[in-house]
Amino acid sequence: MTTLDIDNINVSAFDPMPSPDEVLALQPLSTHAAEVVRNSRDVLRRILDGSDHRLFVVVGPCSIHDPVAGLDYARRLRALAEEVRETLYLVMRVYFEKPRTTTGWKGYINDPDMDDSFHVDQGMSKARGFLLELAELGLPAGTEALDPIAPQYLGDLISWTAIGARTTESQTHREISSGLSTPVGFKNGTSGDVGIAVNAIVSASRPHSFLGINGQGRTAIVRTRGNRYGHLVLRGGDGRPNYDTVSVQIAEQALSKAGLPANIVIDCSHANSYKKHEWQPLVMADVVNQVRLGNRSLVGMMIESNLVAGNQALPEDLSQLRYGCSVTDACVDWPTTEQMIRSAAGLLREVLPGRSR
Repeated sequence: MTTLDIDNINVSAFDPMPSPDEVLALQPLSTHAAEVVRNSRDVLRRILDGSDHRLFVVVGPCSIHDPVAGLDYARRLRALAEEVRETLYLVMRVYFEKPRTTTGWKGYINDPDMDDSFHVDQGMSKARGFLLELAELGLPAGTEALDPIAPQYLGDLISWTAIGARTTESQTHREISSGLSTPVGFKNGTSGDVGIAVNAIVSASRPHSFLGINGQGRTAIVRTRGNRYGHLVLRGGDGRPNYDTVSVQIAEQALSKAGLPANIVIDCSHANSYKKHEWQPLVMADVVNQVRLGNRSLVGMMIESNLVAGNQALPEDLSQLRYGCSVTDACVDWPTTEQMIRSAAGLLREVLPGRSR
């Protein structure tokens, strides 16, 4: 008996994908790269535990589409990270997957050629190659966990993970987070609801069992221990910001009520800047001022930044793409990024060592 008329009727093909073990064998971590990842995760955990007085800043392009420009940015960021390392711990934002409300480019892993050819196998390999180069530079990487299978291919190279506003309420992403080896920042919902993210942090801190794949690419029951380094990311919502003192205090109370540490990261972009990239410095300045005035819950910030300010639409002729300019959300440019980071480091240098958390 056949089921061809009822099974997979909307699937056009199942193209083979190399297993995680096969990809990792072709692109292994060096001893140095592994040490960079291990050390950077330890630093982030110490910041969240309060034993490291610094703030961490996840800064970089909204999405990676050109690895050459991405590495150009990374080298500059590595030098800046060394300059401010006593006050701020910089993590490069490396987003390969882009959630879409309707349609649009889904990111470097899904469509590395940016032409709807969807060579996912090549995209995964190229993404891993990019992360390997970052680790060799000594630069930690932060990314968004969107596809539930991708961490098996890339997770050993990631130091910090975000769960986006559209997926924080997803049971699948809460389960995945419970097994990730990195600290995980959960963004409040697109409506601005902080409770969604608080519930996600609680859920991810507990053990879970769910369907996934193992290193050989076989379907497996994944059993996790729970991740106690979940924390809240405020990104605004419903067109309004929530980085102000009152919003931060409301978030602190929500975390306390749930029995969670008061660890809050402010996303300077998205609704917090009304999606105006040029307002990100204003948000960051406000956060820095809150810390200077005695706030103890703010542990980090996020900035959407690229070599060139703004963003661009995808042209039919990809050779016309502007170098170092975002193809997704608009970003501040490199000079503005340097100014933001240096200013924050200067204002916080004498304050953070005495901050009790």
